Amino acid sequence: MTELAKKVARYFPYDNVRPFQDKFVETVFEAIEKGGSALIEGSNGLGKTIATLSACLPKAVEQNLKILYVARTHRQHDRVVEELKAISRKQRISGISIKGRHEMCLNNVVARHALDARAVMEVCEMLKTRDRCPYFRNIEENPDEYSEIQQHITFRPYKASEIQKICRVRGFCTYELVKASLAEVNVIALSYLYVFDPAIRKAFLKNLDAPLHKIILIVDEAHNLPETAIEIASSSLSLFAIKQAELEAKKFGYEEVKDFAKFVRSQIERLMEKIGKEALVSPEVLIELVREKADVGEPLTFFEHLHEIGSSLRRSLLAEGKYPRSFIHGMSEFLLRWVETAEEQSFVNVISKYMSRTGVATAKLEIVSLDPSKITAPVFSSVRSSIVMSGTLQPLEAYTQISKLPENTIKSVVPSPFPKEHILPLVCCGVTTAMEKRTPPMYNKIIKRIQEVSQNTPANIGVFTASFEVLQALRAEKLEKALDKPVFHEHKGMTSKENETLVARFKVHAKHGGAVLLGVQGGRSSEGVDYPGDQMNSVAIVGVPYAEPTPKVRAQIDYFEKRFSGLGREYGYILPAMKKASQVAGRPIRSLEDKGAMIFLDHRFATVYCQHFLPSWIRNSLKILPDKDGVVAWELSRFFRKVC
Repeated sequence: MTELAKKVARYFPYDNVRPFQDKFVETVFEAIEKGGSALIEGSNGLGKTIATLSACLPKAVEQNLKILYVARTHRQHDRVVEELKAISRKQRISGISIKGRHEMCLNNVVARHALDARAVMEVCEMLKTRDRCPYFRNIEENPDEYSEIQQHITFRPYKASEIQKICRVRGFCTYELVKASLAEVNVIALSYLYVFDPAIRKAFLKNLDAPLHKIILIVDEAHNLPETAIEIASSSLSLFAIKQAELEAKKFGYEEVKDFAKFVRSQIERLMEKIGKEALVSPEVLIELVREKADVGEPLTFFEHLHEIGSSLRRSLLAEGKYPRSFIHGMSEFLLRWVETAEEQSFVNVISKYMSRTGVATAKLEIVSLDPSKITAPVFSSVRSSIVMSGTLQPLEAYTQISKLPENTIKSVVPSPFPKEHILPLVCCGVTTAMEKRTPPMYNKIIKRIQEVSQNTPANIGVFTASFEVLQALRAEKLEKALDKPVFHEHKGMTSKENETLVARFKVHAKHGGAVLLGVQGGRSSEGVDYPGDQMNSVAIVGVPYAEPTPKVRAQIDYFEKRFSGLGREYGYILPAMKKASQVAGRPIRSLEDKGAMIFLDHRFATVYCQHFLPSWIRNSLKILPDKDGVVAWELSRFFRKVC
């Protein structure tokens, strides 16, 4: 047995290694041994989570390093803990999954004000300062019991939900218990924000009691990271927030601030009348308007003055035991950020129109980041090692450049472990969701193909469209009436909890004749959710999910074109869409025993160009079908007869 095999075997908890799992382990182990990075594409069913943990733990334990395993969803975080529990039956190891403070908190006051992470933090601190949180007070009143529970938590792996359950019974603050345990555990499973959001990372590392160079970072579902990084670096200011700042200034007697907020609001409303859905705005336009027409000598100085007023109001509210939210403070932070980014080429400024929750047309100003590496590079260049992995990362060089991974990053595509006879990727010619082809006859043709999928697939199927507009158009053309199974559909603005309930109801039908899950590519149901066995036997990918060519999208393409000559459209437009489609295609296949069909309902997937961006395990088996009724039905009936 090699030295690598001996070290990994101590932590690998299973008797058998899946096909190509050893190659995955070797790649991770090599990167960790060298103190470097690895970018690895590995398909579903490969066992990436346990392979990565087993390969990272020897060095982490030997050198007292922390392993941070970041992923997008709580399901994925809990999966990490489940694998750690399997490892702990072989070697003593500890680990926890953590949620956001508002999700861990047991205090109803915090839940009522959980508008965003900052608001939750402010309310939490207010309650602790005013001695109005019984869960926090209980820690001080029962230190011995609290210490005993903390030691128990750091002895073996625990999910966030398990820790929360213990705290609910014992009456302790979940957040404080988790925070106090961070420095003592080997592995922490958590969201991207804890590591990549600079403000959140600073506070988190303080509690972790470990600098970045003592951390092994594992990034799962890493195809999501560039988009998340852009969201972290971007910000917005709505007309509603400005109006609230105006009212706040009036209430507390700040006439100058009230007049300024009213002026800014009127200027945005005036601009709103001149644009379509959105438009780029020169950053100097707002600055000059403020200087010339708002009677403000030096905008930056005035914005700092606003920030001081907002901070003062928050302190006063906190001292009075009130919720410390200041819209003046929020407006000033946005305006200061506007000035700060005005000269940076990696940002654009946008005014966009949208419908409020009450159905009223409104608008907002946005500072939009165009460069994910501004967020990702400082982390990747500082951690001891990083393992970046997903089932949809090709072309790897593009991901390396966009995220600015270290130059010595090992890049690897691990072969798929799936037996070829277990998958059936099909492309249907004659159908498309291309904008100029979105007509009732085309939608009816797509419905016919979906009907063939539903009628010839045992149990459940998934149907994921290029956008909510396409989803609604199919429903308007009576998609649900054409299907012989119950339909569960996503809708815009669905909360995580609502989506989990929808998916759970859909899955139940796997054993009761089957159902249809109707969602969008890139949505909550199409990524990060497992559908093993009959929970999804076929998936229909309706259209290529290209983004609407808005000014923001065009700005992204132009920026990447400047950074990577000749690749702007590919990096900024093609790749994001194809990654969404590829993620959807992998939904039916979650283990080596699963059998699934992927039906691409758009002739563009038949082109060599589009196929170049699909994972090799799909691309190498892809079958292109003629534009004929019944062909999909024949292929599926033959496939499921053979594999079932």
